Amino acid sequence: MSTDFQHARLALGQRLRELRAEGGLTGRQLADRLCWTQSKVSKLETGRQTATHGDLKAWAEAVGQPHTAPELSARLRSFESGTRSWRRQLAAGHKPVQDTLTAEYERSTVMRAWENSLVVGMLQTADYARHVFSAYVDLHQSPRDIDEAVRARIQRQESLYRPGKQYHFIMWESALFARICPPTVMAAQLDRLSGVIGLDTVSLGIVPFGASLKLPPSNGFWIYDERLVIVEDWHAELWLDQPENVALYRRVWETLNASAAYGADAHRIITRARRALGTP
Repeated sequence: MSTDFQHARLALGQRLRELRAEGGLTGRQLADRLCWTQSKVSKLETGRQTATHGDLKAWAEAVGQPHTAPELSARLRSFESGTRSWRRQLAAGHKPVQDTLTAEYERSTVMRAWENSLVVGMLQTADYARHVFSAYVDLHQSPRDIDEAVRARIQRQESLYRPGKQYHFIMWESALFARICPPTVMAAQLDRLSGVIGLDTVSLGIVPFGASLKLPPSNGFWIYDERLVIVEDWHAELWLDQPENVALYRRVWETLNASAAYGADAHRIITRARRALGTP
């Protein structure tokens, strides 16, 4: 749970508690009026549970202040938009998530990405992407729309060849060795990486294992122009649009990029990983 998210949830709980007190109700009385358990009322007021928009509407009506429902929902939306849980995002499968990301790609001109453990999505082959989506479907027990998600990801890659777009990718060398797919699939994926080196819309840097690092190579993230950062974690994505956060992640990207190898040096690192597979 991010600190910003938890602070926002605590603030919402404080506001709920104020409204209950203004309505002259105890926690037990409010729970009885709503047909909820008292523990639910307590958890919402202390920020230990995230309310739904329906919960907030019912609360506002139960304390005799229905006009506060829009304010409460606005508070909830403000921190929902920053932290997008995979449980909620994947309720309808991976394809809608891919469509949402495609809209951000279409809006953006210059995109920067850092990946520490996987090949960046925009450079994945269809077979590699299929194994990635399958792993996350199993993890999150989400609808199994793998083929639809793969098609959406591959279709988005058409923008790699669109004049006016610029993609700046850096990956840790570990992404070239992570065996999340069979060796033959990984071999084709590494060949794909070699093939994009020199593309005029793409710069691909690899941070070697032995490189001197000023920061640890942690979570993957994307920077869309200078307006949005999307950070991936196991439980959620963080969508950050505050200027100070965007600037922070830009500094992180530039720091990691200083350790990256490009051009012929990057090609040699990819070739080394390709030979390690032992496949034709």
